[in-house]
Amino acid sequence: MKVILTGGGTGGHIYPAIAIGNKIKEKIPDAEFLYIGVERGLEARIVPSNGYEIKFVNSRGVVRGSLIGLIKTGYSVIKGRRESIKIMKEFKPDVVIGTGGYVSFPVILAGHKYGAKIYIHEQNAYPGMANRKLTRYVDKIFIGFEAARQYFSNISEEKVIHSGNPVRETFYGITKQSARKSLNISEEDFVIFSFGGSQGAKAINETMIEVVKEFKDRDNIKIIFGTGKMYYEKILNKLQEGDKVIIKDYIEDMPKYLGSADLIIGRAGALSLAEITICGRASILIPSPNVTGNHQFFNAKSVADKGGAIIVNEDEDMTDNVISAISDLIDNKEKIEKMEKGSINAAMPSATDTIFREIFSGEKT
Repeated sequence: MKVILTGGGTGGHIYPAIAIGNKIKEKIPDAEFLYIGVERGLEARIVPSNGYEIKFVNSRGVVRGSLIGLIKTGYSVIKGRRESIKIMKEFKPDVVIGTGGYVSFPVILAGHKYGAKIYIHEQNAYPGMANRKLTRYVDKIFIGFEAARQYFSNISEEKVIHSGNPVRETFYGITKQSARKSLNISEEDFVIFSFGGSQGAKAINETMIEVVKEFKDRDNIKIIFGTGKMYYEKILNKLQEGDKVIIKDYIEDMPKYLGSADLIIGRAGALSLAEITICGRASILIPSPNVTGNHQFFNAKSVADKGGAIIVNEDEDMTDNVISAISDLIDNKEKIEKMEKGSINAAMPSATDTIFREIFSGEKT
């Protein structure tokens, strides 16, 4: 069995592909894999570090409102498709699995032309453009949220599988006690962990500066502040680390930090929510207003509707609303525990098993 994985640009597209690949490795130990990405994307670093061979093709995102940008995008898709077909003729894949991002577009087109079975996974409640355009070529499409189904009405319903979002095995079974022990954090502390992705989120960081000032002198509170590399130095100039405040530019071991927390503060990207809910943590979610179709709000709503999260809008009252929500939760163990149960109820821990079963049932492996 030969499998091509593709998806890139951000960790939200890359890590689901790796999680699917890892499940296939577990079930079919002699399966062969190749990852196709773009050299300037995060996949160039992340994929090899997770044990997968990677090859690069041309691809670029759509520049809206620019004729020259559209022409360049069209050219890169044609070139990337041609390069992908060449790779496939050498590798001879049985299956091509795409997890979104602009690189997946030419690769999936090439996979269809080559004659491989085609599967795509859409993480968000509002699907990305690449996946919406690719539906006519797929054997099945997996969705992270049931709300996404309505956008794939142009294909038969049985081809659209609500699998949930794939999460790497390192997030499963982690306990608060073991995570805190590994990070040398007291079991008595109320731990707040904020992060805005690998690049950070300016609005969340500005709010967290005020959160740190508000709560740093409270007993038994520890704040772990993931700033993103872009904002790290600026924030270090405004805040001091200490026993109660840990400031990090990038979170290398996300399972431990998520696992150690009582309360998460962050965006509502699909992968982040899958990881938070697998760990069963309460969260304050601040959906980015700068995403297609406001999909982060709908992602967040799926967790909030189960009781696992509080949604705070990014507006002029955001900082006050976050501080108010934290104040309400710090001394309310019963409410935190109720939110943790809601978070667990929002999780779909069998996502990779579902995807594997739907792809390989009836296949000769």
